[in-house]
Amino acid sequence: MGGSIALKQTDDRINVAIDGPAGAGKSTVAKLVAERLGYIYIDTGAMYRVVAYKALEDGVGPDHAAEAVRTAERLSIELRPGQQRQQVLADGEDVTDAIRSASVTSKVSAYASNPGIRDILVRKQQEMARKKGVVMDGRDIGTKVLPDAEVKIYLTASVEKRAQRRFEELPEGSTTMEELREDIARRDEMDRNREHSPLVQAEDAIRIDSTDMSIEEVTEKILAICSEAIARGVEQDE
Repeated sequence: MGGSIALKQTDDRINVAIDGPAGAGKSTVAKLVAERLGYIYIDTGAMYRVVAYKALEDGVGPDHAAEAVRTAERLSIELRPGQQRQQVLADGEDVTDAIRSASVTSKVSAYASNPGIRDILVRKQQEMARKKGVVMDGRDIGTKVLPDAEVKIYLTASVEKRAQRRFEELPEGSTTMEELREDIARRDEMDRNREHSPLVQAEDAIRIDSTDMSIEEVTEKILAICSEAIARGVEQDE
């Protein structure tokens, strides 16, 4: 693509944390950044969705905190790269589409606010990032999961734009724009005000508002930031 940033491959791999509210485009951008860097993409949101999906399937509501934690403990979650999108497996079952249902979407923040579930998944995520070369997106990656990440991005957009993006992703007739706007606004409120690991911008994160930006523009901007961070690391090692 014209104007694409070419990054020199070095052994000085970094970790990239991308945080922000629902529908800001974090997952799409994170996947592209990881692909261009040759890094591993870890979709933390999908991991929380898997827990919500399995808990709902077992009849364990968000209010049953201890049972929900046990569900998370028992679960085997696997993220596999795919040609079109990442494949998500729960105990060997392909749940890539199932975890994006409206029922899971409306409940996932409630499960994610459970500190026991968060502790379990955070440990898994930190282990994945230990060797560096990871791009991870979520709500508290830069503040809690990877506080030492070399690059931290806070990606946001207007509620209207985020609802529009989600609407275009979902099967036709599954929901309405108004329902999505209300759901996103409600999730924003829950994520910002939850007691454990609320959605906040890390002090050293770079804020990017993607409302009027294309996916490619956001990706290029983050790659430029990563290129600078990698160069700084190389200079410090010399």
